[in-house]
Amino acid sequence: MKTYLDCLPCFMNQALRAGKTATKDEIKIKELLDKVGCLIKDIPMDSTPPETGDLIYQKVREITGVDDPYKKIKESNINEALALYPKLIQVVNNSDNRLLTAIRIAIAGNVIDLGVGKEFNILEDVEKILEQDFAIFDFEEFTYQLKNAKSILYLGDNAGESVFDKILIEELGKPVTYVVRDVPVINDVTFEDAISSGLDEVAEIISSGSSAPGTILNFCNNAFIERFNSADMIISKGQGNYEGLSNVNRSVFFLLKAKCGVIARNLGVEENDIILKSIDLKK
Repeated sequence: MKTYLDCLPCFMNQALRAGKTATKDEIKIKELLDKVGCLIKDIPMDSTPPETGDLIYQKVREITGVDDPYKKIKESNINEALALYPKLIQVVNNSDNRLLTAIRIAIAGNVIDLGVGKEFNILEDVEKILEQDFAIFDFEEFTYQLKNAKSILYLGDNAGESVFDKILIEELGKPVTYVVRDVPVINDVTFEDAISSGLDEVAEIISSGSSAPGTILNFCNNAFIERFNSADMIISKGQGNYEGLSNVNRSVFFLLKAKCGVIARNLGVEENDIILKSIDLKK
């Protein structure tokens, strides 16, 4: 997905939020905004938003000296999600369609996104999404690929949401490799966050090798690219991964909530809609 004009102020807001989270030193925050402003001035509009995000968070780390500004917030989000985990398992157990319910729960976890600057209530959003209609619903294709898949590559998004991913992975019933960011960026899930979420109990965990807040294949390491090319099925969570992979030349299933107008317009849906979208190369 390309960069749109509406993405530009969002980049500045992300830099400001990250800067304020990392430090109270307003001189450093102003320097960060100055550097990011100059950076944005020169970005090509045909680049993806996560590519610019990678540059922004490099500046955050460099100027503030803080590698993981959202560390405590991520820990809190993971703990809150883990507290809900038993109740959500009950919801799956009591449902008529366990897989579909687990997909809904995984998408509900996608509200835990500090990159878009919106407030969220995890429990309220879960309850709403369990009843919400899908704007794009490629469930039939999903179940068909799942039935025939021997290996699944699951691209994680945010910490805390990772606990909701665990619920879906448990329902897939196939060997899963769970992919995390190589270094902390926004509140995206890292190896440490995935372990804290219990994902090592249900999947192999690997890094993409990238520090971008989304899967940009050119930024990823060879080991990940090999898994990406050879996986029978790929599940991609969240907006950042969609932005990076929406034009990729292979089958991918995108699970997300459209939390901003740019993403919604790109998908042809309304803001806050929930999505289960397939890239189907046969169509």
